[in-house]
Amino acid sequence: MKKIFLSLILLTGIASSLVSCTNEDQDPVASLTQNIVLSTPAGADYVLTAPKAADDVATIKWSSADFGYSASVTYSLQVVKATADFSEPQSFVLGSFNDSSISNHEKVLTQRQLNSMLLGAGGAIGASGSFKMRVVGMPSTQLESSANGVRSVSQEVAFTGNPFDTFDEFDRIYVPGSFGGSSTFADWAPDNAPRLFSANNNGKYEGFVWMNNASPAFKFTPGPAWSGDKGDLTENPNTFTKLGGKDIKPVDGAGTYFFTVDWLANTYTIAKVRVAIIGAATPNGWDNPTDLVFDTNPASPYYRMYTKDLVLKADEFLVRLKDDWSIKMGTMSGGVETLVATSQNKIKFGGGNMKVPTAGNYKVVLDLNNSANYNIKLIAN
Repeated sequence: MKKIFLSLILLTGIASSLVSCTNEDQDPVASLTQNIVLSTPAGADYVLTAPKAADDVATIKWSSADFGYSASVTYSLQVVKATADFSEPQSFVLGSFNDSSISNHEKVLTQRQLNSMLLGAGGAIGASGSFKMRVVGMPSTQLESSANGVRSVSQEVAFTGNPFDTFDEFDRIYVPGSFGGSSTFADWAPDNAPRLFSANNNGKYEGFVWMNNASPAFKFTPGPAWSGDKGDLTENPNTFTKLGGKDIKPVDGAGTYFFTVDWLANTYTIAKVRVAIIGAATPNGWDNPTDLVFDTNPASPYYRMYTKDLVLKADEFLVRLKDDWSIKMGTMSGGVETLVATSQNKIKFGGGNMKVPTAGNYKVVLDLNNSANYNIKLIAN
């Protein structure tokens, strides 16, 4: 895989080049300078593959912006389809730097990081697509929604890339059962069943399965066939100790279940959960959760995700899976973070509060399909 070095030369002189935002740029700031120069050849081709997800693919290089005063500057790489404008870009924060003491910067991107941006921009898995990128710099103390701020952007650079399916990065097991046909899959069909993924490819799996069946039963299989299946000796949800055991039959009825499975140790856990969000940003505040709904429409872009159209406040919230707060999900850092609207915002168990960037009407989209990439999107309606 060849590495593409992008040399981004930020020119100074913002005061002489300020222009107002155009419909093309859609930047939520009053002053915009477009004098950053991207000195990289157009037409770079990124062929991304799941086995090399952790490999470096591009080094982004750029020099410091000059806003006319000493400031720490935050830079982001933005990517959209070649036919789109940058009103809703996929953004990757390159870093924040005190540009009064540093004149040049660089950031190495992995295949996984670039792949996430291409998928978020609407790239088709396994197909080469046309995209464009730019770099944006803004003072670190400036709010993204500031109406009186300043921002520097580069010209747009075209490139191509074919993203891979993020699921292909990780080992998985299958959960065929009696619930499949009523839950967007098929009954007792390992090749058409929910999957649990191993984020570290170490034989330990976890994930969520929606079972729309009052009396579900299932087994685990190591592949999309019955060979090597594992059940439970007692038909109770605690441990399995041999291949081809009895069907596992949880007693809590229809709903979403969270699993952990240690394939080598022959142990597993299962717990029914309530998929909801709660917090000051939500209609019911911190007192009552708002349930999300599993999308069963195969034509929907949110198929097999949990969604809800809501009016949200510019405030904080969490994903809560148990009413006793024993299972919650939030920011990867563990601190309060403002979400990037329309983008995938990765979340984790026990994470910090998430903040809605701007009050308004949103479609909340919670994607729990891949244990290595739990994420949430806020899409403005």
